[in-house]
Amino acid sequence: MSSPRHRAASILLIGGLLAGCTAAVGEAGQPPPITTSVTSSEVPPTPQLTLRTDRPRQSPGVIAAGGGDAVYNYGPTLMLDGGRYRMWWCSQLGVANPPGDDILLAESTSMDSRFVGPDGSPGTPVFSGSATGFDGMHTCDPSVIKVRGTYYLYYTGAAGDHANGNAIGFATSPDGRVWSRGNGGKPIVTAARNVLRDNIYGAGQPAAVHVDGWFYLMFTDTTGRDAGWNGAGQFMLRAKDPAFTVEVETLSPGGFREFSSTAGRMRSVVDAFSADLMWVPALGAFAIAHETEHGTTITFWDKDFRKAPARPIHIPGPWKEGPGLVRDPEGHAVRSVEDPCDRIPVDLVRATSTVHAPTDLVHFGADIANAGACEDPARAPAALRGFAMPSPQRTIDVVVDGGLLRVERRSVAEKLAIRVLDRRVPALESLPVRARLDAAAKVVTADNRLAFVLDDHLWPFTDPTLAALNSSVPVPITPRRWHDYADAPTLGR
Repeated sequence: MSSPRHRAASILLIGGLLAGCTAAVGEAGQPPPITTSVTSSEVPPTPQLTLRTDRPRQSPGVIAAGGGDAVYNYGPTLMLDGGRYRMWWCSQLGVANPPGDDILLAESTSMDSRFVGPDGSPGTPVFSGSATGFDGMHTCDPSVIKVRGTYYLYYTGAAGDHANGNAIGFATSPDGRVWSRGNGGKPIVTAARNVLRDNIYGAGQPAAVHVDGWFYLMFTDTTGRDAGWNGAGQFMLRAKDPAFTVEVETLSPGGFREFSSTAGRMRSVVDAFSADLMWVPALGAFAIAHETEHGTTITFWDKDFRKAPARPIHIPGPWKEGPGLVRDPEGHAVRSVEDPCDRIPVDLVRATSTVHAPTDLVHFGADIANAGACEDPARAPAALRGFAMPSPQRTIDVVVDGGLLRVERRSVAEKLAIRVLDRRVPALESLPVRARLDAAAKVVTADNRLAFVLDDHLWPFTDPTLAALNSSVPVPITPRRWHDYADAPTLGR
């Protein structure tokens, strides 16, 4: 599958070419020069913070390629998932049927080491065309998040090569490898066809994030009303439903507003193709990564896309297609264990060379070094969620959603927390203590699930050693009884 950027180049050279979601050899071409990162209508108001970056980095070589007869590898999405890096990307392997674009998976314990597929290959095909649906031939441009134990895949699909034929599909998985198509196998976003430009790519290149119960979806639509002359632009939808079938809101010039479907194209947030999205808790902002002339520019917007809390940063280096940001399971920035208040690691992967199409995925990155999250009571709770600090009562406070969990035993807190800080953070003093975890607190189990029962709320956890550390003996209950309790945040790193 060529990107819409490459589509535009091909269309300008070959009049009348009908392009969908394809990967014909020799069709990719070179991207046109990029002279600006955002259009004048999309420039955020003057930001408050100038971010400083340090620790620039680049992998010593290519970290992923499809192997076999794969002629291209691009459009990656990356997740730090349980201590390992997982990457899904777009390629095409002859062993995967039907013929067309495939989504591959590979994993590594380091961003500088070669990624390997679960089957030991350079890249394991895990999602291909349906042969009969809207995505019958091509599946590409994956974006993967994980919410409450379920993996969600958003992808570009096409049945063949036809005008404005690309659409966005949706699938779910228990493990990130075996996928089931959602929404009855139908697309969740199709080309709006507001304006039929020379670039006839359609809708695709999704990027998904989960924030405060909302699923956010950013994507390209070359037929959208607010796209640029060449079809460039990134539109935004959000919904509480991961399939975007009900209660959909679209981003408009005045913020998010309800819309009857996923067809609203009222505002583009950046003038770009193939962008990626993540939520940065330490900044209280979304970060949009997109390619500019000499690398990747990252632009910041607040949650309502009304203002920019910080000026853009730049990750330099060669590129041909991408980027894919390294994110946590819900699509948030990976937090620094060393300094969660000020330091934000920003890592990404992009294709760096072109043979017949973009390939050779390489890691680039840098750290934001002056986020200042712990100086701001509005940002500190999110930046430090999962960390712990001493409490005034000679116990340990673990930062959880909506407040603090006061833990009697330090050994238990150390197991629960990402890290125990040496000192209390003044910006967190106003947070309420949501519950107290005393030694020998009640633990219940049902269907292999474990949870502390604190003030008639279930606080689930996955590490069984936590119960023993706390001198708690799990008590079996029925699944029905489990659901009778009120929910609380899941505990653990």
